[in-house]
Amino acid sequence: MIRQADLDALPVREALPALVSALDADGTAVLCAPPGTGKTTLVPLVLAGLVGGGPRRRVVVAEPRRIAARAAARRMAWLLGERPGGSVGFTVRGERVVGPGTVVEVVTTGVLLQRLQRDQELAGTDVVVLDECHERHLDADTVAAFLLDVRATLRPELRLVAASATTDAAGWARLLGDAPVVEAAGIAYPVETVWAPPARPVRPPHGMRVDPAQLAHVASVVRRALAERSGDVLCFLPGVGEIARVAGQLGGVDAEVLQVHGRAPAAVQDAALTAADHRRVILSTSVAESSLTVPGVRVVVDSGLAREPRVDHARGLGALTTVRASRASGRQRAGRAGREAPGVVYRCWERAEDSRLPPFPSPEIRIADLAQFALQAACWGDPDASGLALLDPPPAGAMAAAREVLLAVGAVDDSGRPAARGLRMARLGLHPRLARALLDGAAALGTRRAAELVALLSEEPPREYGDDLAAAWRAARRGGDGYAARWRAECRRLERAAGAPDAAGKDAPVRAVLSDDGAAGLVAALAFPERVAAAKGGGAFLMASGTGAEVGDGSVLRGAPWLAVAVADRAAHATSARVRLAAVIDEETARAACGHLLGAGDEVRWEAGDVVARSVERLGAIELTVRPLRAPGPDLVRAALLDGLAAEGLGLLRWSEDARALRARLGFLHRALGGGWPDVADDAVLLERADDWLEPELSRARRRADLGRIDAGQALKRLLPWATGEAGRLDELAPERLPVPSGSRIRVDYSGEQPVLAVKLQELFGLAETPRVAGVPVLVHLLSPAGRPAAVTADLASFWQGGYRAVRAELRGRYPKHPWPEDPATAEPTRHTNARLRR
Repeated sequence: MIRQADLDALPVREALPALVSALDADGTAVLCAPPGTGKTTLVPLVLAGLVGGGPRRRVVVAEPRRIAARAAARRMAWLLGERPGGSVGFTVRGERVVGPGTVVEVVTTGVLLQRLQRDQELAGTDVVVLDECHERHLDADTVAAFLLDVRATLRPELRLVAASATTDAAGWARLLGDAPVVEAAGIAYPVETVWAPPARPVRPPHGMRVDPAQLAHVASVVRRALAERSGDVLCFLPGVGEIARVAGQLGGVDAEVLQVHGRAPAAVQDAALTAADHRRVILSTSVAESSLTVPGVRVVVDSGLAREPRVDHARGLGALTTVRASRASGRQRAGRAGREAPGVVYRCWERAEDSRLPPFPSPEIRIADLAQFALQAACWGDPDASGLALLDPPPAGAMAAAREVLLAVGAVDDSGRPAARGLRMARLGLHPRLARALLDGAAALGTRRAAELVALLSEEPPREYGDDLAAAWRAARRGGDGYAARWRAECRRLERAAGAPDAAGKDAPVRAVLSDDGAAGLVAALAFPERVAAAKGGGAFLMASGTGAEVGDGSVLRGAPWLAVAVADRAAHATSARVRLAAVIDEETARAACGHLLGAGDEVRWEAGDVVARSVERLGAIELTVRPLRAPGPDLVRAALLDGLAAEGLGLLRWSEDARALRARLGFLHRALGGGWPDVADDAVLLERADDWLEPELSRARRRADLGRIDAGQALKRLLPWATGEAGRLDELAPERLPVPSGSRIRVDYSGEQPVLAVKLQELFGLAETPRVAGVPVLVHLLSPAGRPAAVTADLASFWQGGYRAVRAELRGRYPKHPWPEDPATAEPTRHTNARLRR
């Protein structure tokens, strides 16, 4: 029996006529409706003609999460007085509840993506509702792009609704061809904000880690909220681990504590979504921001944390990471307290911090690993995704990294087009790395064992299972917890999808029957070949990608010679990754699973201050065998010597005083005259011209000592402008020494911006004009009789007229044996004392 009163109470009902009219006219629409208005439940029922008297149509509703898909289907079935599998059903990975009379099917966006790849026309489907599109999940963006392509080319009659819990709908409206935007008003009661920051600073989150002090503070705020307010408390935390830790700190509270997340048992999910006659504390991930409506909530405690995908493209490490939740998420979370009555939100951060938070969550396409997206796009016929209608284009660097992964696993050819193997991978509902492990692992181990291990890799096991993949496999087999139940369901799905072993990857490494430990290592290595790691000692490893890795103290993995690392994370400023899950392997397994990373060749490089020549066999960055190379090629040696000069500088050559002076003179002429005078000031510029001035000596050199025998001065002379004849004017334009009135020849220092002539003051008596070189006046450093600086001038005439008097007054008493005439212009220049002059 239809629950008409409950249907009539849903606020979105007022917007339905406008939505139906928009779809009738345009075929597309954007629906903006706050959480709790019925956009997820009433709208599909009306569009399907199950309520409201409209024509019967088959509707597919796409949700970003399995928990939301199940909950939406159950709620719609309840509103119709049915059970799921009747008029309303759902399909999520590993679970399908539909019947012959199902006209509304709720699916995850991942399931819809697979369905589109198998049947681009979506035969039999009349309407698709993309729910929670504001969350910008990668699968949802991809599904939207594919559906718009289908509407444009195959099925213009297919109706498409983008449903958003926020009013930021302009982008989606443009994407859907300037689709009409239909807004539904929700029932929003006032929500008071209480700022509840920790009393003492806590460490910011990094990787998956959250400071335990932060979680203890959140638990204390929940207790405070229970004491100060009435109604159920909804607490937002970033992940399953944090939910479990906070739940453990709420023992003894006068309320039922429920943990709501994608891994929670269906009974727990149902209990959270059903009104109760007792007080509750619901600890939830961001799934409760908009995807689920939890009744009875009057208080929200917001930790201010969320999880987003990140990937380090250079090192091949991708995972979820903990971040500060955006202001938009904060508004969504706070709004849950005002769904049914006035409420309150406790925010576990300083009020001043709020304005510094990001305004919106980052779209996954900008930050996530794009290997699976790139494979889907390739199988759709658009390898670079340039023809897809996307709100944000995929970053070029992430797409390049994704294509490298697809090439490595054999999913695409060099042009980016999908191979037959890639088409099969795309239909497995797995990341391409795991799809490769399943297909090739099935050929090597048998389908069931490969499926069990890939299922273990597709959802990271609980921490209590340990960091040894083989031990975690055994724990899952005998486990009776929620994870083990989900794992068994995924095993069955993957076993069906992979088919018979002889249909799996033809290039798989065929091995003898392996133990569980060996099988776990092989599958992990097939999935993550760049993370195969060789021991360095003390629990440290080097992965094939070049990244260091460390296992925890007390881990059974510490003594292994080789590891296949399945899960690792690396803090923002850490040099090594921390191994979270890995399997012990041997070198033979590493070679078999990572053949595309094997390479051998002669390596001649500058290392530890000299040329090192070796013949090396490598697995990525890991050296497998090394032997000395007795006769390295001259070109390789020359390149290594140039690397040494670049690393340690041209000081490795032999620089006499005359050579340094020549370099300074040439540098001055380049600055003053330009033209053909070479730039010799910068080592990098000189190394770029090594052929012009270091040959033939450089090609004859074999080691560091040989560089020290190269006369840098003689080599630099090869750079002089000999072809123009200007080289012959070097001593004229930039002489090493300048004559002064005393008869001395004084060396000029060209090392600074302006040439410097440092000379005793008495030797310049009678010289009115400042000496010049290449038309540039020298900077005269006038010295005392003891050779100490007395004055600096670039204008001798002005100095004799003014500055000399002050110098004379200061120094004549200190140096009475030397001449200090009143008129230096007419005095005899000398480098001697008065007594010497009288003789």
